[in-house]
Amino acid sequence: MPDLAAVLKEEIRRLAKKEARTQTSTTKQAVAQYRHEIARLKRQIQDQEKKIAFLENQEKRRLEQPQTDEEAVAQARFSPRSVEAQRERLGFSAADYARLVGVSAMTIYNWEKGKARPQRAQLATLVGLRGIGKKEALRRLELLDNG
Repeated sequence: MPDLAAVLKEEIRRLAKKEARTQTSTTKQAVAQYRHEIARLKRQIQDQEKKIAFLENQEKRRLEQPQTDEEAVAQARFSPRSVEAQRERLGFSAADYARLVGVSAMTIYNWEKGKARPQRAQLATLVGLRGIGKKEALRRLELLDNG
């Protein structure tokens, strides 16, 4: 007859393994489910980041293109005082306003002093900036800085 203590030990070991397996199986299933969910969320975040990047590029391109039509540019008159007034209305320095227009700060200075006149494309940009407010101008400047 086998040793009673050895048989009892073996039975206890078998039951302990069985109990441990039942306790950990639900945890293993939950972990697998969480991993699948995390992977799905990561894919979703990547898709959203791609869409955001695409929309930011679209908005940047839209902001770089003047919003004015040819007729408005043809009718627009250039005035050094209007450039200075627009810049001061927005509360921008010459350097910030120059980045918004797409020229150098010295060019803005020369326009304001009447020493130079904007080219047609630059005049179109100036006409496009006339109708925007301070918040919109700050947003455009921020997009140019980040882009």
